[in-house]
Amino acid sequence: MKDLVDKLVADGTINSKSVEDAFRKVDRVDFVPTAQKLKAYEDRPLPIGLEQTISQPTTVAFMLELLDAQPGDKVLDVGSGSGWQSALLSEIVGKQGKVYAVERIKELLEFGKKNVLQKGYQNVQFRLAGEVFGWSEKAPYDRIIAAAAASQPPPELLNQLKVGGICVLPVKNSILQVKRVSEDNFETKTFPGFVFVPLIRY
Repeated sequence: MKDLVDKLVADGTINSKSVEDAFRKVDRVDFVPTAQKLKAYEDRPLPIGLEQTISQPTTVAFMLELLDAQPGDKVLDVGSGSGWQSALLSEIVGKQGKVYAVERIKELLEFGKKNVLQKGYQNVQFRLAGEVFGWSEKAPYDRIIAAAAASQPPPELLNQLKVGGICVLPVKNSILQVKRVSEDNFETKTFPGFVFVPLIRY
């Protein structure tokens, strides 16, 4: 993992100390199925079963840099999968922060929860996704991040964001950074050139 993180730092994908420290501490190999462990340090997506993937490390790092989560933040992680990103977020927000992880596939939810708990993270809560995107009962959030692509930013997710908060999510083949500048106004930056599995609406 060290060589991969060194590369991400050297090429400028990782800029912040908090993201670098999280990547160095949370080993990807602990969050992939047994059949993929020899490939865990490759910079590419890997299958985690049920037609889902664990994202490419470069993409995860890029999105976490855009998210700019801070110690003590409350973060919603949509599509938590194997739990790797939830664990990274747990490191970034620290013990005073909170991560709420939502996954639509029960088997993956259990897999991710087991992986995170085995690493000792106590500030992550998991929930099976329901009919509405996100986890509205725990809103508002300082940060929201999604791991699957929507056709447009889901309003129900953006409505769970605090004023001043940031949402990072894939939309079609781009990553969007959406900042809520007031109750009714959002500023959006678009970064094209990515591929994600689709975000499923019930």
